[in-house]
Amino acid sequence: MSRVDVVRAWLRDRGAEKIPHAGGSLYEHLNRVRDRVEGHGLGEDEQLAALTHAAYGTDGFPVVLLDVADRQQLRSLIGREAEAMVYRYGGCDRGRTWRALPSTCTVWSRFTGHAESPTPAQLRAFADLSIVNELDVYERSPEIAAKAGDYFRSLFPTWAPLASPAVMADCHRTLTIGPPGGH
Repeated sequence: MSRVDVVRAWLRDRGAEKIPHAGGSLYEHLNRVRDRVEGHGLGEDEQLAALTHAAYGTDGFPVVLLDVADRQQLRSLIGREAEAMVYRYGGCDRGRTWRALPSTCTVWSRFTGHAESPTPAQLRAFADLSIVNELDVYERSPEIAAKAGDYFRSLFPTWAPLASPAVMADCHRTLTIGPPGGH
């Protein structure tokens, strides 16, 4: 069994297939985000983080598959680097982080209340996962698209220096912003 298959079995054991989410179940969403990350040529750690990105819940999705106090369990499953991505993503205080991210390169934690200054590679993984996750939700929920579309169109282009070019191109296509750098 591949590592991805092991993680998928873990997600099913945690009930992810029965948790409603935009476009079906949480399990389906997690798999779509992972597949999209893979399609952008991102590495195994990024793919495993994408597949488990909501394990601790998120600022926008409060359902928890694993208590943050049990981080070692997820580390054992997906590895230290991928779990750190999940922890940063799930713990992000979006209100304090997202708008300021391009200028501060700081991620505020809703778990601890503290700020973190990730390395450029960690920041890129965070930006990529955040964007890809929201693109999947945007495409599958007309309500979220109507409510958050303008916000995403104003926010994510400012993240271009932080995110992968392939993710930004997908963002521009999906949100119909126009080509990066275009007028």
